[in-house]
Amino acid sequence: MGAPPPSAAIPEPVEATRTLRVGQSGRFPRSTCSGAPTRFQPTRIRMARSWIMSASILLLALACTPEPPVSDPFDPAHAAEGLALGPPAFDVPRAWSGVDVPFPPSERPWGAIREERIRSLLGPAMSRAGVDAWILILRENHNDPLALHVGGENAGGQAVFLFFREGEGEEARVRSLAISPGGEATALADVGLHDEVVVPDAGRSALDMAAEALRASGAGAIAVNSSALAVADGLSHTLRLQLERALGADLTARLVSSEELVVQWLSVKTESEIEILARAAEITEALELEAYARIIPGVTTDADVARFLKRRMAQLGVGDAWAPDQNPNVNSGPDRGHSHATDRVIRGGDVIQTDFGIRVWDLWVTDIQRFAYVLAPGESAPPEAIQSHWEAARRGSRAAFEAMQPGVLAVDVDRAQRVVMEEAGSLPVFWNTGHPVGYWAHDVGPSLGGSQMSRTPSPHAQRALLPGHVFAFDGFFSWPIVEEGEEATKTISVEEMVAITLDGARWLVPPQEELVLIPQR
Repeated sequence: MGAPPPSAAIPEPVEATRTLRVGQSGRFPRSTCSGAPTRFQPTRIRMARSWIMSASILLLALACTPEPPVSDPFDPAHAAEGLALGPPAFDVPRAWSGVDVPFPPSERPWGAIREERIRSLLGPAMSRAGVDAWILILRENHNDPLALHVGGENAGGQAVFLFFREGEGEEARVRSLAISPGGEATALADVGLHDEVVVPDAGRSALDMAAEALRASGAGAIAVNSSALAVADGLSHTLRLQLERALGADLTARLVSSEELVVQWLSVKTESEIEILARAAEITEALELEAYARIIPGVTTDADVARFLKRRMAQLGVGDAWAPDQNPNVNSGPDRGHSHATDRVIRGGDVIQTDFGIRVWDLWVTDIQRFAYVLAPGESAPPEAIQSHWEAARRGSRAAFEAMQPGVLAVDVDRAQRVVMEEAGSLPVFWNTGHPVGYWAHDVGPSLGGSQMSRTPSPHAQRALLPGHVFAFDGFFSWPIVEEGEEATKTISVEEMVAITLDGARWLVPPQEELVLIPQR
């Protein structure tokens, strides 16, 4: 899953506001002015030389008039220049037809969504986790992984945020207290995210004041960010020692890991977030189909397809959902797992996997796979075996979809698909059926796996699904192939995105029903 090194033959992405391209040397665009700028020989008559130079520059400028701006800066034809791709061979939905980027930075809704998440979701999450209070220590240059989620992303000097649970169950709410140095405290108060913002008294630290507030609250279980789960592990050894000294033995004895709280809170997304993810998923799928439509069998490489998608991402102003070198992962050959696209030439008879995700507003991510079959010369449809493999994978996907109900254990969703795989004669697949997706491609929450042969379900596979969970999940079918004399496997793992509702799973984008067929040219 990744993009190969950039090639000098590939043009820069088209910019929406561009009116002039400037070459690497001189003042004139190389695209319309070939050769080096004219050099004028000095003469003995200074005024004549000046006039000649001025006139020549004017003529050269007229000859080198820059290209007019493109009428549609998001036309994918411009992104395909310099790649071994052709014009679309079939119609596909456009990923975005607006004049501006689909997720403009000026409209980033995170402030309102974050406040809603704290006000409506954090209390119930603390209740499910059995936590009375949560303490986070924020600081610049090595901040807590969850700083953005609690409003501490701009921490300078050491600050402490406290959340106190009030009430029980799904009706629980939180009261928040931010103890911050003076400069940052003013900004925190302006944001209005916390119920109270205070500045430490002279001679007292934020940790000392936090200890006093915790003692006064009578909190039992106090969550701290120490965990084997990376996103809940923001408390360094040094900070832990500082915290324990400030709390004293009695409060230190009440400290528990925040892991369960963090999973319960971050795994549930609001309706606004789910709608954002649905919009992003629609664009993700459309971009994959755009790329497939341009493939020229026998000419286009996997890397060409990946570079095309990178160009389209740049045009639309979206980022990578995971490591840039492995997004997108375009693979027309044997299974490679999480990997980068190679220079393998796509040819007739190939089954192509594209594993692709985008990041929007620098926060929410998608993870979708689409599969295509390259028609061999004389073919108008896939061979019977390939079509059978596809239909088996689709049945497995739908079995997992039907199993995704609130309260169902994640491992049972995985098991529902494994039954279909065995009945269809698939080779074993060690990958999980699915995983949470949202803030990261592999987000926190229930893991849809654990029923693979000889595997003991992890604690996350034994979690129950809740409304508001969002998953990326696969329908599997794997079979043996031979590539250049070597035995290997090929796996269809068409990946979809869904949100869990009170009534079951809901597709964020319509699922792939048929293989994309790529014709010969």
